[in-house]
Amino acid sequence: MEVLPRPSFQSFPMLAGSRAQAWTYSPRYRRPRHFHGEPELNVVVHGSASFGIGDRVREVRAGELLSFPPGQDHVLLRGSPDLELFTVGMRAEFAADACRNAEATARLLHVKLSSNALASLRARCGDLTGVAGADQNIAELWQLALWSAKTGGSSLVEPHVITRRTLAICDRNPEVTRAELARSMRTDPTEISRHFHRDLGVTLSAYRQRLRVLRVIHAFDRGASLTSAALDAGFGSYSQCHRTFQSLFTQGPSDFLRSGAREAEESAFCP
Repeated sequence: MEVLPRPSFQSFPMLAGSRAQAWTYSPRYRRPRHFHGEPELNVVVHGSASFGIGDRVREVRAGELLSFPPGQDHVLLRGSPDLELFTVGMRAEFAADACRNAEATARLLHVKLSSNALASLRARCGDLTGVAGADQNIAELWQLALWSAKTGGSSLVEPHVITRRTLAICDRNPEVTRAELARSMRTDPTEISRHFHRDLGVTLSAYRQRLRVLRVIHAFDRGASLTSAALDAGFGSYSQCHRTFQSLFTQGPSDFLRSGAREAEESAFCP
């Protein structure tokens, strides 16, 4: 099995003061494989693209919508010369408030849109691309995209209901155990792991680790000490948090967040 590159931590790019943003694809700003705490939508208007999603590869063509939940590693592997792609992201806390439904943002979608829905989304995305302070308009765009996918689109890949419920529960409570998930869904723990890995290309354990690390980073950015951030994120101890950071970033939390390593990862682009 091919060993994937370590995914970087790269927050979704936001203009100063913005909690939501729309961008258009530019080859020179292609990012390496990465993950972040913001849910993300991608709408392909022209051309085609190949995305790496965990250890899976997904081909996306004109007229299709692809979304990533927070913590999902992804990378644009290939874009056709005529690729026109809009990408939309929202801060996690803003997304939770704007959508009021974890399943609206904490999910993986791949949908073929109707021609009318595509035209509407293209116009909205074009109007909002690179605009600062358009948070509410982008939240409405997000709702339109999901509504279009649900009512007028045809699903190309439908994650199992167990995966969808697991994502929604983990989004609210990343420290939830697999046994607790199994009890809440009245299923076997191995079934949860099997469906989750098949659908997202990453193990449930690795995904939950990322969500906890994202919570630590968010709390640290808001002024919390690393110890309190680690405990609040569901780590049993700071040493457990330290080991997880080292496995993800090859550095402990203090070095990663205070030495400039984080900034170096966030600013990296593909050659």
